[in-house]
Amino acid sequence: MTPNLRKFALTVHVASSVGLLGSIGAFLTLAIAGLNGQDTQIIRAAYLAMDLVARFIIVPLAFASLLTGLIQSLGTPWGLFRHYWVFAKLLLTTFATTILLIKLRMIGYAAHLAAETILPSAELSTVGMELSFHAAAGLLVLLVPAVLSVYKPRGLTPYGQRKQQEQKAPSQPPDVPRLRPFPIPQGGISVSPGGSVTVTLSRMRVLSLAAAVLIVHLLILHVTGAGDVGH
Repeated sequence: MTPNLRKFALTVHVASSVGLLGSIGAFLTLAIAGLNGQDTQIIRAAYLAMDLVARFIIVPLAFASLLTGLIQSLGTPWGLFRHYWVFAKLLLTTFATTILLIKLRMIGYAAHLAAETILPSAELSTVGMELSFHAAAGLLVLLVPAVLSVYKPRGLTPYGQRKQQEQKAPSQPPDVPRLRPFPIPQGGISVSPGGSVTVTLSRMRVLSLAAAVLIVHLLILHVTGAGDVGH
């Protein structure tokens, strides 16, 4: 990855991650307003706005944060599975995004109740309390990756330790026959004695690429409505 492309990916990742935190904060504010509001019009507007914010702001930003995080990991020496703090960021963001997708149905149901039922509604209050709790918990969970990105605590995974040892290993002596097959662990080109060339990719890069494709696919399904779990 070129320096300019790396900076662009980092900019998008930071913007989407900060935007995700801000949009969840706005969602939590609306949920509290819906719970504590006295005016029925304000309550209805709050829950309807929560549905719009979740579907068209929070979900796209969550996918953007995941995708750009993968790109950053693959395009920099940090890697995706070499450092515990990078791997923890991936797990936490994936977990928060998964819970968000699961709760989309409840968010849509709350908006439906607010629009169709006579207020105040005990059922709507119960759903609103649960959504407020999940929004606050999600905000706290996503603050952890932000802290990890700033402090970058030390600690290599077993995979990272193995790769570090491979990088520190002495280079191949010049008198070793060059026609001997030499597979490259990181993925690359190996030459057999017969002169054939084989291009290989590391399993970690293949898994990371597959994860990126899956994230893009889920985002497309959400935008087009094909994967909308709320209807």
